[in-house]
Amino acid sequence: MINTILMFVIAYLLGSIPSGVWIGKIFFNEDIREHGSGNSGTTNTFRVLGKKAGTTVLVMDILKGTIATLLPLLFQSDINPILVGVAAVMGHTFPIFAKFKGGKAVATSAGILLGYHPLFFCIAVAIFLSLLYLTRMVSVASMLGITLVFLLSFLFKDWILTTVAGVLMVFVILRHRANIKRIINGTENKVPFGLGYQKSDK
Repeated sequence: MINTILMFVIAYLLGSIPSGVWIGKIFFNEDIREHGSGNSGTTNTFRVLGKKAGTTVLVMDILKGTIATLLPLLFQSDINPILVGVAAVMGHTFPIFAKFKGGKAVATSAGILLGYHPLFFCIAVAIFLSLLYLTRMVSVASMLGITLVFLLSFLFKDWILTTVAGVLMVFVILRHRANIKRIINGTENKVPFGLGYQKSDK
């Protein structure tokens, strides 16, 4: 019982590491929450601090979910790894180290897949990148991507995977409420590449 509680606490604390905030403050003397979208996640880090910082934060956020998912192996626990990984997602979204104001959990959710089912992770990444190329909007690629991941999870006949994927799908979409409004208004930010991109695009 104590080991189970400890696993979830460690997973939550791992998820709570505000990668974008710490990278910005330590290496750039900037708080990314004061710029761009005001979000502390990967996308805003790319936008505010550039590719190197954004890539670093992306890897860190993915690893938070992956390491959390591997904790049951370390603790020799029978609990389903994906459930422990969810604690990292909660930590990422409501981080104790950043006044409970975190990111949208897309990268950390992907990290859970990497630790739980590497092949499915690769499929999810391919789906996300394809959608990002087609739409040029990270928010759309994230929401559609996790919806497709949820639907594809039925093929693996793993009810825990499907249930968690469904919960995360709803959670991620709810975290993108502001993005949905901007998409409807035609003001959502687009990445500087992809289908239809021109150098003159802002």
